[in-house]
Amino acid sequence: MNPASASASALTVLIVEDDFHMQLGCVQALQLAGLSVEAVDSAEAAIPLITPGYAGIVVTDMRLPKADGLSLVRHCHAIDPDLPVIMITGHGDVTLAVEAMRSGAYDFIPKPFSPEILVEIVHRAMEKRSLTLEVATLRRVLARRDGIEGKLIGRSPQIQRVRRLVMEVADSPVDVLIQGETGTGKEVVARALHDFSGRRDGTYVALNCGGVPDTLLDSELFGHEAGAFTGAQKKRIGKIEYANGGTLFLDELETMPMGMQIKLLRVLQEREIERLGSNHPLPVDVRVVAATKDDLLQRSQQGGFRADLYYRLNVVTIELPPLRERREDIPVLLEHFMLLATSRFNRPPPQVTTEQMHRLMAHHWPGNVRELRNAADCLVLGVRKDILGPGPAPEPSSEAEEGLSLADSVDSFERSLIAAELRRQEGNIARTAKELRVPKTTLNDKIRKYRLQGE
Repeated sequence: MNPASASASALTVLIVEDDFHMQLGCVQALQLAGLSVEAVDSAEAAIPLITPGYAGIVVTDMRLPKADGLSLVRHCHAIDPDLPVIMITGHGDVTLAVEAMRSGAYDFIPKPFSPEILVEIVHRAMEKRSLTLEVATLRRVLARRDGIEGKLIGRSPQIQRVRRLVMEVADSPVDVLIQGETGTGKEVVARALHDFSGRRDGTYVALNCGGVPDTLLDSELFGHEAGAFTGAQKKRIGKIEYANGGTLFLDELETMPMGMQIKLLRVLQEREIERLGSNHPLPVDVRVVAATKDDLLQRSQQGGFRADLYYRLNVVTIELPPLRERREDIPVLLEHFMLLATSRFNRPPPQVTTEQMHRLMAHHWPGNVRELRNAADCLVLGVRKDILGPGPAPEPSSEAEEGLSLADSVDSFERSLIAAELRRQEGNIARTAKELRVPKTTLNDKIRKYRLQGE
């Protein structure tokens, strides 16, 4: 049984039928199919029971004593457009059935009909309702995820350190440099720095330096006056000026040309700009958050980046760990991304098998968190990913029994990997860290966490 049909069994079918024998037949047919049923004999009796988010569906006859089934369909559609209403119509009521569908009915059943037809259509409507309610619940869960923990998700010591640093510097006026591999979430951190600062009501402006041709970058950042160059027919406000009072995020800073680095350094020092074609400096109150995947100090020593700009930005540096160095965050990140995908694609959340989780935990994640998000999308959509497909996977530890929670199973699996490698390296932490491709500090944190012994 799939998740939608499993939760559908907890819903109720509301029968609205004034004919006692017809009502009894419908109730018995649905109860024999294992469904929960409630029955009333008029639209007036049904209306108080039907509220937004009603945990069930409605089956109503077209012909009722006072208000008819069509008016009930319209009432249900008005208070909850996603509530399935199935119309039972008499022979020759095709025109009314069409009108009911136009008014929002889910389906109609012409009399006479067999119990099997009723049960089949009700099952389909129940699965649709179950999915609708499940997605609505997930959206409410996502909406409640606020604060820094809702933006920088994870429980590893590394991501906790990042969260603390973000909160410590968010409200200070200093510029910030964010370093991390591709896909580690540099823009997420930049956005958090803006959202938790006194500039949150100002403009947040993002620019990928590597995505703008060198010939256009000057105008993109500083703007220009009308006639400043061929094709500049009117004045243009640049990104720096547009971010006045807010935050300017410069991604892939390492790709910025040397000449532009000099102009950016002057902005950081003087807090003023000049548009192309203008001789009048304009003061700007902007916080610059820059991001890079390269070692800018090494690049500056090799002549590939200005050292003075590096040291000007290096007042506060936030280093984002790659996902392979905080594997304990994979389950909670996967859950978060699956919730997002479930809401976005209107699909039920999938069940992640133990084998799939083992593969996720063992994967190297060259694309980091962005790659994990793609994997979550594929899981929700049912699209095959190589890391989730069949093939050899690491064996779970003996402690990862079926009774353990997902988080405990993951911890047990990670502990067994570290313990096995420590044994192979005869307790040498430096060699173990190298083989597992994690920093020694991270490995020491995990050894203490799992109470493993090393030298």
